[in-house]
This record gives sequence, structure tokens and C-alpha cells, in this order.
Amino acid sequence: MRTALVILALIAALPARADRVEPVRVIRPQEIIAPEDVILRAGPPAGGVALDQVIGREARVALYPGRPIRVGDIAVPAVIERNQVVPLAYVHGGLRIETEGRALARAGPGEYVRVMNLSSRATVTGRVTASGRIEVSR
Repeated sequence: MRTALVILALIAALPARADRVEPVRVIRPQEIIAPEDVILRAGPPAGGVALDQVIGREARVALYPGRPIRVGDIAVPAVIERNQVVPLAYVHGGLRIETEGRALARAGPGEYVRVMNLSSRATVTGRVTASGRIEVSR
């Protein structure tokens, strides 16, 4: 009984092995990752990214075969491109102000982006919606 406890304690002390997600080809920045672009490999987890978190995301940096994909390497696909003219909306209570702005960076839904108001030339920061509208708040 005591030997079984010692063996169990030794097994528990071993480093955990898990699958990690790696690209099977070079994936360029701003490419959408498809299921056939990645593979699960046994090895120490790097960055804690699961397969379902990678597929359908956009690569922020170049991803190379043999190197694990980390959380910071991927993002939600952008719906707004840099220099794109986008609808800009400010809503507070019953007040609603809408105008157009020029995006100063690429961004996906839920991300914050700086936008230049085309009528006032002021730079504001707003959150991107799924439809590509920028919502500005205080």
C-alpha cells in the first residue's frame, strides 16, 4: 500500500503533457486560420490556446510550422481597415449623434480603435460593433 502511494506521488510530480496547436504551413499576418491550417501536437502547452480558439481567428503575426500558436498571435478578424470611412455614433440617454469618421487602425468587433471625426477633425476612441459601426462613449 505504501509503495502504491509513493508511485502515485511520483506520477503526480511529473510535468503535465498536453496538446498544443501548431500551424502546418506558414500563415501570414491578417490571414484567417482554417481547420486545415493547424494541427495538435503533444508537448508542453505554450500560451494556453485551444484548437477551437484558433480556428476562424486572424493571425496578428506570421505563424510558422513547428512553433506553437500563443494567445497574442491571434485576434478576432478585423471588420474595419485602416483609413476606412466608418459610421461614428455617440449615444447617451435620449441623445444620439451620428457622423462619419476615418479609422486610424484595423480592428475587429469588441476592440477599441481611434477614429478621426471627419467634420471636426477631432480624434476619438470608440468600440467596434459587429456591423462595423464605432460607438463612442464618455
